[in-house]
Amino acid sequence: MTASAAAPQYPVSAIPAKLMENAVAVQRYELLSVKIGGTRDVRYIHHVAITILNENGDKFSGLRQYYDKYREIKDISGALYDAQGNQLRKLKQSEVRDQSAVSDNNLMDDGRMKTHNFYHKVYPYTVTYEIEYRNRFTASMPFWVPQGSYQYAVEHSRMEVSVPEGFDLRFRQYQYAGEPEQKAEKGGKLLVWEVKNIAAMLEEPYTGPLRDRSPIVYLAPGKFSFADYDGDMSTWENFGRFQAQLNQGRDVLPASIKSTVAQLTANAKTDTEKIRILYEYMQKNTRYISIQLGIGGWQPFDATYVASKGYGDCKALANYMKSLLAEAGIRSHYTLVHAGDGETDFIEDFTSDQFNHIILCVPGAKDTTWLECTSQTAPAGYLGSFTNDRPVLLITEQGGKLVRTPAYPAAQNLQHRIITAEADEAGNLKVNCKTRYTGLQQDDYHGMVNYLSKDKQVEYLKERLKLPSFNIGRLEYTERADAVPVPEMEESLELTVANYASVTGKRLFITPNILNRRNSKLSDESGRSTDIYLRMPYQDADTVQITLPAGYTPESVFAPVELASPFGSYAAKVTVEGNRLLYVRRLEMKAGRFPAKVYPELEAFFNQIYKSDRNRVVLVKKEA
Repeated sequence: MTASAAAPQYPVSAIPAKLMENAVAVQRYELLSVKIGGTRDVRYIHHVAITILNENGDKFSGLRQYYDKYREIKDISGALYDAQGNQLRKLKQSEVRDQSAVSDNNLMDDGRMKTHNFYHKVYPYTVTYEIEYRNRFTASMPFWVPQGSYQYAVEHSRMEVSVPEGFDLRFRQYQYAGEPEQKAEKGGKLLVWEVKNIAAMLEEPYTGPLRDRSPIVYLAPGKFSFADYDGDMSTWENFGRFQAQLNQGRDVLPASIKSTVAQLTANAKTDTEKIRILYEYMQKNTRYISIQLGIGGWQPFDATYVASKGYGDCKALANYMKSLLAEAGIRSHYTLVHAGDGETDFIEDFTSDQFNHIILCVPGAKDTTWLECTSQTAPAGYLGSFTNDRPVLLITEQGGKLVRTPAYPAAQNLQHRIITAEADEAGNLKVNCKTRYTGLQQDDYHGMVNYLSKDKQVEYLKERLKLPSFNIGRLEYTERADAVPVPEMEESLELTVANYASVTGKRLFITPNILNRRNSKLSDESGRSTDIYLRMPYQDADTVQITLPAGYTPESVFAPVELASPFGSYAAKVTVEGNRLLYVRRLEMKAGRFPAKVYPELEAFFNQIYKSDRNRVVLVKKEA
């Protein structure tokens, strides 16, 4: 790929036509060179050239590289080319920004980042970057993702990994045909993966992990190092032992806190009661602040630090809570998890660092209690969508053990709504609405009530309501965090909606489903390529009673709708008796993975719901 300064590089005319289809950017060339010198020495060279086709591709045009005391950036170079491949500019070192990588919720963080962008706006254009860096650890290693986004085509990508003799490097590959090429080299071997001419992907709804659609290769060592610590991640059990080594001796509480534990639990009759008392004590006396210094991304600050400062990150708070429970004679497990709403993807049979968060597991004789120690408001024993229903690694006395966090069934994730409304002859509507949310369906409301002002709550509601002009008269939330088996939230809402019903002559057209309509239709995807993932099971139950203006009788009432599918069920029915319209809607959605071939069934199911939710009743006024 080397050329003289005057020779054109990466002319757009050389891109194969099929790679231009559906693409906003085309990766012309990529080389990720990985040279492993030992468990504390991994050197990388990443060279990439990307052609940006239009303004939607600008997000792929810049450079962002993180570093800290264990990761050193040794060199950065780059260049900008026009559509014909003529070099317009070379990157100047003075143009590379060097800034702190501290996020808003980080109190202390020694991470930094170097960033650059040519900010070119004449399309198409091409940027190239070459970054050389060195890691002084192998606890986590890079993975090769030639095509990391939608509308991004790949002309050529290659990863070369130089492995010294005796180094146990494991890999797991997806959507890659065959095995990597292996070449003997002095003192070891070279592994090579390479792909060419990958067309751009279009985004598909309800997809799973990227590796279902596009090539990815993950790397992980057997023996590894981080800072002064050495470990073994050839098995989950051994990986857990490494974490236990990092945590060792960090559970010592100050004498004052030990006395407090004894006082708080003196009258508690069960371990469940002790867990709740100590968890609530921890919530009231600590707050979450991320601290990422040195090995702080892996090792918790000790319990004494948290007790004296009153804050800590997820690792420190989980370790502190574990120490409080231990003082009360209750055993618990520090637990590694890959957190994120709906982020349940995890490779269970490939031991590697796949975690980004810590929670606590408290095993009991009959039930296990899970604790989210970074929350000052979550009830003991409940894990929301951030960490529920996914594999986690318990750090036990014997080492690491994979288990799964609770999955809440549809019957525990409810939205139960009762609406009484009154319509006038002008089509205006007065609405009184009471809604009970439970389990995963109350998560967003729990966060809103506990962390947003009243004004912000009203703003959130206005964004949620898909109605024409309306005014909110009353909005109140009542939280029932002690509800079992999952917490509940009750919403009381009063509003008036101007011109909700359409009035034409003597007819009034009204949609009885006021607040719970499916927002969008699914488009036809005859070429669906990946399995369908529905992540949250839930039930919605809506009962709407509308008092109609005097003198109106039904002219057209839609027939009851009943739908059944592998994905769930739906029913909607309306009746009119006298001046009362009654609408009842029920929806139950299942969670699961479904083959791509059944996508037309999902499309039909959702689109029928979309249509049914908008069915109208036509009423006509009697002649005087």
